Amino acid sequence: MIKTYPITPAPKPRMTQRDRWAKRPAVMRYWAFCEEVQARGVQVPVSGASIIFILPMPRSWSAKLKREMDGTPHQVRPDMSNLLKALEDAVYGEDSVIWHYAGMSKLWGYDGGIIVETDG
Repeated sequence: MIKTYPITPAPKPRMTQRDRWAKRPAVMRYWAFCEEVQARGVQVPVSGASIIFILPMPRSWSAKLKREMDGTPHQVRPDMSNLLKALEDAVYGEDSVIWHYAGMSKLWGYDGGIIVETDG
């Protein structure tokens, strides 16, 4: 089963005690991402899921470049481990229950999104 969620992925930032009051933009994006994941009811099974992160292309890119890059591997920041950490933390209170992923990737796209593919 494939579920597509129209949520622009956000990486998990390194946070400090100061972030309780400093309200850095990266931290605010992360918390907004977590709220949206929970509001849309994103579900990630504890084993066997394939997750694809679709990251939006910059508006400054030309239409030609966007056509060429659509669906190609996203090989710049943010890295996949921080995107995955953010998703796991948003879905699970205790994410140590996840023990297996079938696959993961991050791709360029016109709009951001998260695709979760499961066996059942």
